[in-house]
Order: sequence, then C-alpha cells, then structure tokens
Amino acid sequence: MVTSVNVPGAGELDAMMAAVDQLPFIVAVCEGPDLLLVACNAATRAVLPGRDILGRPIREVIADLAGQQYVDAYHEVYRTGEPVIGRQWRTHIDQPDGSALEMFATFTIVPWLDADGGRRGVIGAGFDVTELARTRLAAEAEADRLRRRYEQSRDVINALQRELLPAGLPVLPGLQVAASYLLADADTAAGGDWFDVVARPDGRVALVVGDVVGHGVTASGVMGQLRAVLQERLDAGAGIGEALAAADRFAGRVRAAYAATVCLALFDAATGELSYCTAGHPAPLLVPAGRDARYLPGTWGVPLGTGGTFPVRTERLAEGDLLLLYTDGILERPGSGRDGTLDSAVELAHVAADAAAGRALRDPETAAERVCTQTLELLVRTGGHADDITLLAAQRVPAVPELMIDLPAEAAALRGVRGRLAAWLAEVGASEHDVFALQHAVGELTTNAIEHGYGGDPRRDVVGIRAGLDRTGTVEVTVTDHGGWQAPQRQPARGRGLALTAQLVRSLRVEPGADGTVATVRHPLARPARLLVRFDEAAVVVPHGTEFTIAELPGGDEARVRLDGPVDAASAREVRRELLRRSRGGTVPMTVDLSGVSHLASAGVSALHQVAECHHDVEAPLVLVAATGSPAQRILGLVGLPSSTG
Repeated sequence: MVTSVNVPGAGELDAMMAAVDQLPFIVAVCEGPDLLLVACNAATRAVLPGRDILGRPIREVIADLAGQQYVDAYHEVYRTGEPVIGRQWRTHIDQPDGSALEMFATFTIVPWLDADGGRRGVIGAGFDVTELARTRLAAEAEADRLRRRYEQSRDVINALQRELLPAGLPVLPGLQVAASYLLADADTAAGGDWFDVVARPDGRVALVVGDVVGHGVTASGVMGQLRAVLQERLDAGAGIGEALAAADRFAGRVRAAYAATVCLALFDAATGELSYCTAGHPAPLLVPAGRDARYLPGTWGVPLGTGGTFPVRTERLAEGDLLLLYTDGILERPGSGRDGTLDSAVELAHVAADAAAGRALRDPETAAERVCTQTLELLVRTGGHADDITLLAAQRVPAVPELMIDLPAEAAALRGVRGRLAAWLAEVGASEHDVFALQHAVGELTTNAIEHGYGGDPRRDVVGIRAGLDRTGTVEVTVTDHGGWQAPQRQPARGRGLALTAQLVRSLRVEPGADGTVATVRHPLARPARLLVRFDEAAVVVPHGTEFTIAELPGGDEARVRLDGPVDAASAREVRRELLRRSRGGTVPMTVDLSGVSHLASAGVSALHQVAECHHDVEAPLVLVAATGSPAQRILGLVGLPSSTG
C-alpha cells in the first residue's frame, strides 16, 4: 500500500502558519550561520515586546540575555547539531520602560535540517513556567523551614562547618566584600574550604581563601584550626610571609593539614595597594572596572607543610576594580567547558565580569555580591558541582563621607533623622539588622537630647548628630545637645530609652558637661556571608511602611487592631489613646497586630506597657502579635512584653 499526502496550497499554508502563531508556547526559528530570526509566533513577540525581531541575528534580538547563556545555547546547537534542554532557567528580560521582567523558562533548542539533512538553522521552543517555578521555590522554602530543626540535629557535620566559618563579613570604608560558600551536596560530609576577612588595626584588610584536602569531621576541624592560626597572626599585624609560616608550622605538626592550599591577600583600600601569595592555590581573578577580567600571576608558593617558601607579588587596584578569590570547586565542575571553546577558567572570568558589570541577572546587589551569587547560579545550574565552592569578592569603592545632621529640638524631626541615617547606612553597606539597631539607638538618644537636654523646650537649640565608619568597620555616632543636663524623672511611661539603647549596640557612653551632653554609640557593622546548601537559596525582603496608621479589624466580641509604620515619640500618645478607646479603657479583650510596625521606640514600648497595665487591672486579655523577625518582635523580646507570632 502506498500512502500519499496532498501538498497544501497557499491558502492552506496561510491557515497552518496562523495555527502555529496561536501556539501557547514560545517558538523561534533561526536560519544560517548568523542565526537570523526568520519566524516566530505571537507568544514569542509577547515576551519580547517592542523589538525589531525578524531578519536580525538572534544575538542582536536578545542581546540583553547574552550574559544568561541563551545566545550561547543557540550557537552551540548550530555548531554541534546536538539539542540543548533547559529547565526552569531564571531569566531577566529588558522591557520598553527600562525595567527587567523576571521569567523562568523551560525550553528545548534543536537543529533545523533541510531536505538533504544539511544544517539549515536552529529552532527553539519554550514555555513560561514562572508560576510553576515560584510555587516550587515557595514550597521548598516552606519545607526547609519545617525540617530545619530536624536537619540541624541530624547533620552535625554541616552544622560544624557553618560554626567554623565566619557568619558575617566586616563593612569597611572604601571596600565592599561578599562571600558565598556552597556545599557539594546536602547529604555529603562538609569539606575543608574556608574564607576569612580580617580588618587590621593598620587599615589594611586581609582576604583569605583556603582548602584542606578531604572531607568530613577531620577536614572541618583542621580547617577551623588553620583559619584560627591565620586569623590570630593577621589580626596581630603579621605580614603575609609570617602568617603563612605560622600556618605552615601547624601543617607540619598535624597530618590532616598537610598540603592544604591558601590564597592570602593584604589590601589597602585607601591606596589600592595589593600584596598576595598563592600557596599552592589558584591565582586571584581581577575584574577591572570597564576592562576584561584577567587572572593575576601566581606566586609559586607551595602547599602548607610541604617544605617550600611563600613568595609575594604586588598589584594596584583602581576604584571600581574587583578581586575574586575562590577554591578549585568552581573550576572542576562536571561539564565545564563542554563546547570545547572555553575552559572552566575562561568561563569563570566571563561570568564574573558579566555579573560585576550587571550584564547578567539584574539583582539589586553590590557588584561583589552579584559576583558571589550569580557566578554560582549561572555556572552551577548548567552541570552541577562535585565539590564545595568558596567565593570571596572585594571591590574598591569610594569611601562614604561622614553623616552630619543638625535638627531642631522637636519630636517631629525624629522621623527625618531615621530616614537620613538609614540612607547613609545603606550607602555604607550596613545590613538590615545593623540599620535596625542603629536607627533605634540613635532615635532614643535623639529623643533624650530633645526632651532632657532642653527641659522640654523645643525652641531653644539644635541637636547635632555625627556618624562615621572607621577602618575596622565600626560605626561611631555622637548625639550632642547644648542644654543643661536634667536627669529623667522616674515615670511609668519613661526611663526605658537608654536601657534599650545599651542592649542594641556594642557600647554606649553618655557624657554630661557644662556646655551640654554628648552621647556616643559604637557598633561594628557586618554583612552576612552566604552559606548555601543549594545555589538558588535566596532571602526575601519585606518592605515596611513609613507613615503611621492604625486600623480596626473584624474581631467579633473582642477588639482587633493593626498598627503600621513607626511607633515612636511622635505617635506613642496616639497609640495609647486609640488602643484604650477601642478597648473601652482596657475592659474589652484586645488583639494588637504589630507585624507592620517599622520602628518601635521606647516611647511606643511605654505606651504598650500602660495599655497592658489597664487590661491587667480589669483582667481583660491583651494579646500583642508580631511576625517572627519583625522590628516589633525584636524589641518586645528585649523589654519583657510577651507577644505571639500568630
């Protein structure tokens, strides 16, 4: 039997093309060595709005995706004839209004063959699986939260690894640092990789990345000891050779430390001078501002304990230059350099440069943070990783000038101070936790200066606030008034400000004098390092309101109220009045949701205490609700007001 098929006419062909145009997934057909885009459907045009698509090379059509490996995938399929499949790739696509659309895509790219079997072009087909991916990520995050306690008790080795590595990195003037540590696998024993950043009293910063041979408890324990030896010597002012010599002696005594490798650099952010030694370790990668990335020459130092020397080389970094230290796990990835054109070191240099310049994913992070996070994501997602990976990035940046504020002695000025202090701390690079602590501490001191220093007269003078970051990464803030000191009277609604401040910061000093009072707080800044089990772990930032509002919620037989925004000296009186009014003087049970409170000052704490006392006197329950980790929950835990996290 012979089966024949009728060749469609022009009308039928148009109908078929119209049907293809209605397919509910992305279709792109590229022709020739330049991969000119010759056909696409409506779904494709919807993803790339406002673009001149047809007849242009795919490299130009999706130029904004060049750092995200899509263009390379199309050309790899044309070159090799082998299909490429991607599953749930996170993608940022530039939009006509200048924003970036985040989309997750699952796709297949296959060769397009002509009738003779020759390679004519490439066909790509993909699905927008953004909702599926976000649902998956949300489910994984919830599963992680529920099993965290179980994992901590089960995986003692990984917990040990995290304890031995620095939880935070110093925030330093003229230098932005970031680090990521990715475990080889959630179920494998921890390894011997480590990193460290030591801010020295002489103003220089020591950057360390090292690798102990092996895995498990022994490697982790030795890693911790080596890190401690180097940290102690560097903190004491030792040079590179002296510090490595001390670690070398340790490796000569402890068998498990034999042949450990270290890259140690000393950097002066003020001058840009860099000294470094590669003791058996891969050489640092330099990503200059506006130029191609390059690897610094190795110094031919030997692994620890092997009886060699530790030569030192010098470089100079300009402002904007970024230095990346790493372990060989990022180079020894399965499938790295798979197309035969790029080896793993070249891949690392290209991806790190794209991340530093913001040409890859458009995450709102510093260049150092992007290099440490996006380099992992973009390289690991294509082939996985067989070993632990450690990345430590440092970028020379302009130092942020001191903050100087003079404000009138009136409570209404407090919120402006918080905003300006938060903006300055963000520019310095402070973490959300430190911004929270310093905003509260400075707010309390400023309130005291206004109310005590001037005897309650808001017209008399100004309050001066000065904040600076020293070379060891410690912020010092002084709050100065020029009034006569008045010791605060013992009142039920007062007296908690200085006590709260002392709990929030490292040190507090109040110095009354004939010309006024100077209150000084000192607090070291640190940004968390990313210690990851998976490359796609991420934090969620929830913004808080800036204006105070109070809203009544449905509550049946009880009063239910939600507070949003700052509860401070300017709003505390309204909070007390409104809560007592809505609970009829404390006689009706009340639930107060504080999850949306962005700032809870001591004046607000006093107001809540007074409301709680009224409810206690008439035995009507008062329940304070605050989300875990929220500003209100942190403060309530310090001042002894019980709260729930419902």
